[in-house]
Amino acid sequence: MSVKSAKSEGVELKLPNKTIELPLRSGTLGPDVLDIKSLAPEGYFTYDPGFVSTASCESKITYIDGDQGILLYRGYPIEQLAEKSDFLEVAYLLLRGELPTVPEKTEFVSTLKQHTLVHQQIFNFFNGFRRDAHPMAIMVGVVGALSAFYHDALDINNPEHRETAALRLIAKMPTLAAMCYKYSVGLPFMYPQNDMGYAENFLHMMFATPSETTKPNPILSRAMDRIFILHADHEQNASTSTVRLAGSTGANPFACISAGIAALWGPAHGGANEACLNMLHEIGDVSQIGKYIEKAKDKSDPFRLMGFGHRVYKNYDPRAKIMRETCHEVLSELGLEDNPLFKLAMALEKIALEDDYFVSKKLYPNVDFYSGITLSALGIPTAMFTVIFALARTVGWISHWNEMVSAPDYKLGRPRQLYTGWPKRNYPAES
Repeated sequence: MSVKSAKSEGVELKLPNKTIELPLRSGTLGPDVLDIKSLAPEGYFTYDPGFVSTASCESKITYIDGDQGILLYRGYPIEQLAEKSDFLEVAYLLLRGELPTVPEKTEFVSTLKQHTLVHQQIFNFFNGFRRDAHPMAIMVGVVGALSAFYHDALDINNPEHRETAALRLIAKMPTLAAMCYKYSVGLPFMYPQNDMGYAENFLHMMFATPSETTKPNPILSRAMDRIFILHADHEQNASTSTVRLAGSTGANPFACISAGIAALWGPAHGGANEACLNMLHEIGDVSQIGKYIEKAKDKSDPFRLMGFGHRVYKNYDPRAKIMRETCHEVLSELGLEDNPLFKLAMALEKIALEDDYFVSKKLYPNVDFYSGITLSALGIPTAMFTVIFALARTVGWISHWNEMVSAPDYKLGRPRQLYTGWPKRNYPAES
């Protein structure tokens, strides 16, 4: 079997008994893609563990160039959006393809505010969980259960139903996330305040109480809004692919987003910033950094520096630079530059940016490193970090789900396998 270029629009694949042509497809950015749909009828599949060389779909939402450190939402660089936009404007962009006009944004924000409350019976639903349950376990259950409360708009073939479900999810996620935290600490749930911005309202629901309802610090609210923007989408990652695969079955959007939350929970994906803070606590003190740097360099040592390097970005993570600035703004605003944990983090950052070992391997601090430090400075417990990631990523997930469901080639996902088990064998005869 061999492959050679045939024409500019395809390649020839020589199989044992025949030669077939595989078309090449080109996107607006990125490498050309070899269309292999015609292989299956010939009795062949491709083998690609982790799907690292496989385009599972066509999408117009997000583009990543890991070698160049580029991240685009609908063509707009993440750096520009983080500087000039806010999360709900970015949410509109991801969902609808273009930045909103002033009237369009006003209407969008107003509509979202109509959906920020959750059904009162969901309050009772929380009582079924242990107080010490991980917030992500609660989120998987509660978000999946939304379909039992909002079943009036679950026809995935109806564009209006899809729009309503998307708006409900984006609007209710901060409410549910804050409820997870309040439940874990035994404090009353706080209702959303529709006179506040999206991030501001989330911080209010997290930290205000019925006896004290001061508005959050605007600098901290802006930092949270930026965290939401940076985590809103990241192309066909594990959780987004999970949402798409679940959605390919025709499952309702709440179930699909719940599946995405479950996939995000893993420490290799959304749990990385929680793992980063746990690592800082393990190191414990600036005086121990040298010891742990040596452990990280030792291939035989299981210790790994969390929050450094990225599977996709082989250069500097473009989100990390923005998050670094935000992190320092928050530490300065809260007067935490001399806090032992944050001094440790900044010392570790300095070494990683200057040490030849880390620089040569391009193990730069990534967005998880800075977001973990920032969230901790905001007073958010580490168990809530991935919940906040899920809150932000919901808009990306539902945008991909909607794109897939409305696509003309929408079909059930069915990956293949390379079977290496026993061939057919007979049940043993009785002795």
